[in-house]
Amino acid sequence: MTIRIINKSTNSLPAYETAHAAGMDLKASLQTPLVLKPMQRQLIPTGIFIELPTGFEAQIRPRSGLAFKHGIGIVNSPGTVDADYRGEIKVLLINFSEVDFPIQNGDRIAQMVIARHEKVDWDEVEILSETLRGTGGYGHTGIQ
Repeated sequence: MTIRIINKSTNSLPAYETAHAAGMDLKASLQTPLVLKPMQRQLIPTGIFIELPTGFEAQIRPRSGLAFKHGIGIVNSPGTVDADYRGEIKVLLINFSEVDFPIQNGDRIAQMVIARHEKVDWDEVEILSETLRGTGGYGHTGIQ
């Protein structure tokens, strides 16, 4: 699949880091470094603009290493970039740790997965089919 992209940053295009990676790393596009304070949220620009085909979305997800090592996550994870959006992709980072987290231009801050999705038509009914699980929700199967 080929996707049209504009790169207004000084960084390379998003790329897969390994042969079987599902996500491409997104990099911060900053004029000056910034510091993400504990529990602070900040919208980080990437300088990337994309044109997705109809029926696809870009999912913006946290990087596992940043989450594990530094407590850095994404507030609306996964974020969705719709096929009709033409603005800059920005990443809403949050610092869940107790220490400041510096971010510099070119730092890999998130990953982007391109995924197909379906549109649905609703069939409004009075009763749904029965399943073994039924209405069992959060925690209904226990932990062991």
